Amino acid sequence: MKPSILGLLLPLALFAAPAKVAPTAADVSYGPHAHQILDVYVPGKGTGPFPVLIWYGGLWQPSKGVPDTNRFLPQGVALVGVEVRTMTDAMADKEKTPVSYVMNDAVRAVQFIRLNASRWNLDPNRIVVGGGSQGAQPALFVGVSLDHADAKSSDPVTRTSSSVSGVAAYRSQPTFDPKLMQEWVPGVKWGAPAFGVQFDESLKRRDEFLPEIRKWSSENLFHAGSAPIYFENNWGLTQPEKVSEMDYKVHSPAWGAGYQKLAQKAGVTCYLKYPDHPTEGFADIWDFIAKALKK
Repeated sequence: MKPSILGLLLPLALFAAPAKVAPTAADVSYGPHAHQILDVYVPGKGTGPFPVLIWYGGLWQPSKGVPDTNRFLPQGVALVGVEVRTMTDAMADKEKTPVSYVMNDAVRAVQFIRLNASRWNLDPNRIVVGGGSQGAQPALFVGVSLDHADAKSSDPVTRTSSSVSGVAAYRSQPTFDPKLMQEWVPGVKWGAPAFGVQFDESLKRRDEFLPEIRKWSSENLFHAGSAPIYFENNWGLTQPEKVSEMDYKVHSPAWGAGYQKLAQKAGVTCYLKYPDHPTEGFADIWDFIAKALKK
């Protein structure tokens, strides 16, 4: 594993720590691949139907987890931890655009939960998606892009709406565009192998990859119905003394600041919180999730 990937996996693991309670339903298949599985956590009290936070795992190595269940289950909010086919899986399958596996699975997980909401007493009309670090990328794709429901599909899952009420992104890298990465965070190298090559080559061949960047990188998909977005970072715009340069660049709030400008220009609601930069109307990302699910 490359050091840059390890730097992404560690903070994600710290943030989306293993839940303290067992899932109501574990390793539920939402597709035929072994990595297309999810865990469902349903509140033990209350009558439901319960609003849902869907949380995505890693892009490179298979993983799933949810934020601290104590933040949500006692408040009557269900949690779903989603594992997706990874870019590593896609490269093994010789998929031309590895990131497509991740994004298509992210969409399908929402459609699956909505279609099967009654199975766990969930509210299909109150769903927020989120993720930490790399896990925020699929959440942004789902929340920002047009509804992926395909009325002509023979598959009842893909006929179901993928729309959500909000997107929660913690310490996120919100673009796969190597040019934007360098503009927002000079010197950063991230995102390989979204398009099947390492970062330097993706930057060199950016014009060649542009059609795929426009299809899969969410900042190109804003529209009038895009869900509101909330970014939160635990670091400010200055690198903390004990944080490595690589780790800081990969998780800098400058990513969210750059993304927010594009979102606001497109008329999409986007909040950004980091130390000394609070958000009006929301205490933090958890407050945003709770309020988005109450609508």
